Amino acid sequence: MRAALPSMRVVETYLLAYKRTWKFSLTTMLINPVMFLLGMGVGLGSLVDKGTSNATSSLGGVDYLTFLAPGLLAATAMQVAASESTYPIMAKIKWDRIYEAMLATPLVVRDLLIGQLSWIALRLTQTTVIFLVVMVLFGAVESPWAAFAVPAGVLTGLAIGAPICAFSATRTNDYALSTVLRFVVIPMFLFSGTFFPISQLPSGIRWIAYLTPLWHGVDLCRSLALGTVDAGSAIVHVVYLAAFVAVGAYLAHKAFARRLVL
Repeated sequence: MRAALPSMRVVETYLLAYKRTWKFSLTTMLINPVMFLLGMGVGLGSLVDKGTSNATSSLGGVDYLTFLAPGLLAATAMQVAASESTYPIMAKIKWDRIYEAMLATPLVVRDLLIGQLSWIALRLTQTTVIFLVVMVLFGAVESPWAAFAVPAGVLTGLAIGAPICAFSATRTNDYALSTVLRFVVIPMFLFSGTFFPISQLPSGIRWIAYLTPLWHGVDLCRSLALGTVDAGSAIVHVVYLAAFVAVGAYLAHKAFARRLVL
């Protein structure tokens, strides 16, 4: 109880601040999946679906919209987690010094970190639930198992957000944060199976995609949405993503303590 309850004070602080921006945030979370699924799932998808039979078979026999949507859910979770784990972390450490103010209370570094990761998890839950609802409205869900894409998306986001939190806490300026977004987050977004099967990648670099946490999240969410999930693969994906969360949280705790405790 000692580790969990004080950290909820941190979450409460973020919720109070979120009350001022929740309407804009929800609007953005609703518009983004609608635009993506309309533009790429329906628009681009109409061209893909009219292509050769080989293109359709490479998508597992489903139309492009149905293939794309669960991958975008996982990729959106990654983007939200990365956004919450870069500049906001540096701001609380260096610019606003909110963490210092929190540590002036009975809270300790562990409470800050648990609270921060819990807040990211709440934001991810909000994002993935809305995305899943939009998927249902677009008819891009094939199975009731799709409901489990929400926790799968949250786990995917945390698997990326926790290590980035650790990295952000080690920075003294924000230059490297944009580098992470440009050379880590965006390449994962493009080449981890979100938009096309990674079997289409050259065999020499395909293994890199398999190592990314986003590919595991995309494959897990897609198999759940399509109803093709099997227990063995799901366990591998969950364990792999959970390992990223655990290692990231451990490193983040070390980095937070080093920066905030004299």
